[in-house]
Amino acid sequence: MTASRPAFLHLSPADTVGIALRALPSGEEALGVTLRADVPLGHKFAVVAMPAGTAVVKYGQVMGVATADIAPGDHVHSHNCAMSDSHSDRADAKGRLHAAPGRQTFQGYLRPDGRVGTRNYIGIMASVNCSSTVCNAIAEAANRTLLPRFPGIDGFAPIVHDQGCGMASAGEGFDALVRVLKGYRDHPNFGGVLIVGLGCEVNQLTLYKRTDWTEERIGIFNIQDVGGSASAVRRALELLEPICAAADQDRRSEQPVSKLVLGMQCGGSDGFSGITANPALGVASDMLVAAGGTSILSETPEIYGAEHLLIARADAETGRRIEGMIDWWRDYAARNGASLDNNPSPGNKRGGLTTILEKSLGAVAKGGLSPLAGAFAYAEPIRIPGLVYMDSPGYDPVAATGQVASGANLIAFTTGRGSCFGAKPAPSIKLASNSDLARRMPEDMDIDCGVVVEEGVSLEEMGRRIYDLLLDTASGKRSKSEEFGYGDNEFVPWKIGATL
Repeated sequence: MTASRPAFLHLSPADTVGIALRALPSGEEALGVTLRADVPLGHKFAVVAMPAGTAVVKYGQVMGVATADIAPGDHVHSHNCAMSDSHSDRADAKGRLHAAPGRQTFQGYLRPDGRVGTRNYIGIMASVNCSSTVCNAIAEAANRTLLPRFPGIDGFAPIVHDQGCGMASAGEGFDALVRVLKGYRDHPNFGGVLIVGLGCEVNQLTLYKRTDWTEERIGIFNIQDVGGSASAVRRALELLEPICAAADQDRRSEQPVSKLVLGMQCGGSDGFSGITANPALGVASDMLVAAGGTSILSETPEIYGAEHLLIARADAETGRRIEGMIDWWRDYAARNGASLDNNPSPGNKRGGLTTILEKSLGAVAKGGLSPLAGAFAYAEPIRIPGLVYMDSPGYDPVAATGQVASGANLIAFTTGRGSCFGAKPAPSIKLASNSDLARRMPEDMDIDCGVVVEEGVSLEEMGRRIYDLLLDTASGKRSKSEEFGYGDNEFVPWKIGATL
């Protein structure tokens, strides 16, 4: 932190807390109060007295309730602040939408269905956990032997998981798995796919045949039909020859930004996430939407308490769908002996987040100011432009898997603690909420949003930098997670229901 920059921040005149932009020692003066305790970086301190039972306000919204008397200058955290039973309903501040940006095109792969890919992978998909090891072996062999011969392909991505059998053949869990696998089968970032089953599983390959693809773009077989595991690898390499030959001919061309579908994630959040990275990504999202693109906001347990901010920007039907999702999650958590305030995680709390309400208010900032155009089930195909909502858990790999299945061809992932993540076949860029993280983990962070507080860079300018990086990445620039090789192990479909 440079000496000329402030050491603390007051986000809204209505806020009852300030935020430490560096570690503040007891006795220091801040926002007109004398600190009565040390306040760590990113944490909160009281700027007014808050008797036990009164609301704690941040972002101009209720984020919790005082569980003890809080005096001006006290450190405000989980020792004296907790989840509030009543959430704020203040949702009247609309703000100003960001104008369409100058850049309106990127270089992508136009597919026969009119969608556009940002990468040109071949997917090696398992229908069931029993074929996952074979699919990994196929991908490894293909990357070793076929990839050097077909340089127009980005690689062979194993799409493997632990489901597909030992589950009911109908219901929420089975339907979600089928939606996910069909979404990946049809994903525009795949130039072709090979789907491998065992043969006797609940999730039969007959569900995944396509009649509108030529045989040179898709292959399907069961291990039990070709002689076993080693034979399956040999058979796969034979089937991949024409698929590779076709995909190798695909070339990037100039495409409108309206063909981009951005999945927005946050993980390992901290006290700066809702101040820097998330609202800056919200600016970039608004720019993308203004250019005709689609942005997907998700992670329903992490919008809990801030859902009113989205509902206020939606039509009546979309608002009802979001309310229904929140009700489902309340019931789901209760049935499983959990509480939605189990979130934030220990790492979130060390970074300065106290309640799920506080975390949610910051997380919703990723959605910018655009109207909400629709709300969708987990992994449901999304074919409309604008800011949309997709139901999902807050667990990052599961949420991102659903977004990619819904059509996201690009992922933006904000983090304050240092999450490491990839999402093949969609490239994932990482946005650091604070500059200390960007300096500590330069091998994983693609952009430093901490300069918003370190250097006074405006959120508008930060959003434009993110928007430009999104278009560069969509056009082929490799992200840090791609350089390391993330994405082979982060395919995690949402598991709902009993294992039988």
